[in-house]
Amino acid sequence: MDIGKIVRIVAVLVAIVTGVATIPQAALIIAVAGLVLGYFTATEDRLQYLVGTIALVTVAGALGSIPAAGMYLTGILTNLGALMSAGAITVIAVNIYEKVTA
Repeated sequence: MDIGKIVRIVAVLVAIVTGVATIPQAALIIAVAGLVLGYFTATEDRLQYLVGTIALVTVAGALGSIPAAGMYLTGILTNLGALMSAGAITVIAVNIYEKVTA
């Protein structure tokens, strides 16, 4: 198991846990995990990552109307969207860096 896969698993678990439970400084933890996650995104997966981020952020609140579970699902999807948005910043920055230095 490579470091990128470990980072991806830990980042998703952090987003899920903070979506269900209240953790102090959760936004900071998600942002840092997302930045690291974006750094370890493979070159061939960057476009898919960016499109997935846009889709996830767009539909994050759509499950809020489900009784009993909607609140938790919305929290989890919102945190995953924040995680991937922070990662998208890193993906874009790495892509720009590679274009400038190539």
